[in-house]
Amino acid sequence: MTAELFRRGYAVNCYDITRGLDAFDLFRSRADRYDLVVHAAAAEPHRAAIDGRPMNLATNLMLDSAMFDWAVRTEQRRVLYLSSSAAYPVGMQAGHQPYRLHEDDADPDRPVTAALLAAIGSMGPLRPDAAYGWTKLTGERLAAAASDAGLPVHIVRPFSGYGEDQGDNWPFGAFAARARRREDPFVIWGDGTQVRDWIHISDVIAGALAVVEADERRPVNLCTGIGTSMAELVGLFTKAAGYDPEIELRTDRPAGVAYRVGDPGRMNEHYTAKVPVGEGVERALR
Repeated sequence: MTAELFRRGYAVNCYDITRGLDAFDLFRSRADRYDLVVHAAAAEPHRAAIDGRPMNLATNLMLDSAMFDWAVRTEQRRVLYLSSSAAYPVGMQAGHQPYRLHEDDADPDRPVTAALLAAIGSMGPLRPDAAYGWTKLTGERLAAAASDAGLPVHIVRPFSGYGEDQGDNWPFGAFAARARRREDPFVIWGDGTQVRDWIHISDVIAGALAVVEADERRPVNLCTGIGTSMAELVGLFTKAAGYDPEIELRTDRPAGVAYRVGDPGRMNEHYTAKVPVGEGVERALR
């Protein structure tokens, strides 16, 4: 995001705790007004931490509430809030019947109709995905309150974002590292059938900024609408790396929901994803 904003001519102040700059310090003590505030701060938003360190919920809620309080108090010009596909009910993602999650599906007041049940195939719990999902759903409620107070807010829900330099705490980054090392056996967490909507980081950024430029105030999925399973993704990596390893399934490790694919219709009104996952795999290995 920082690189793209620089490319577009913005001057950027980047608050990142890994660089020694804490966003909380900005929210407590600064009153500078920005053309755009991009709020992406969160504690460890990867699967192992989502399942294994639920008390990150407290830090993430404090970050979101402090940011929105600061943005309203200092009259920021607009905010881009990065929510997450984790905000969607896990019960809509429990089976392998293809279903594209629509933005309205995250509305806790939406009635469960016969048509929705037929589309999903089954219905489980309507809660979001773990404590992290609750954080993002609550963050969106804070965004609505800030909007009511006069702050222009844009909400995007990225699905499974990835890129060439992604760390190995995320599946794509871990698979890329294993393929570069030509690991055999090749480890997959879960049974390999979990399906995700993989969207390249360049499309995440371009899609999010297109939402801002269009002054779109409704939540918007950042996704492709195309599902690829973990096993299929591994197949793309090993083929691109030129070897055929044994696959080791680690069903004792966190695997997440069964089927998470987004409906890109609202995003496509403003931007359409450009990078297919196969090309993303080849870029990562190059």
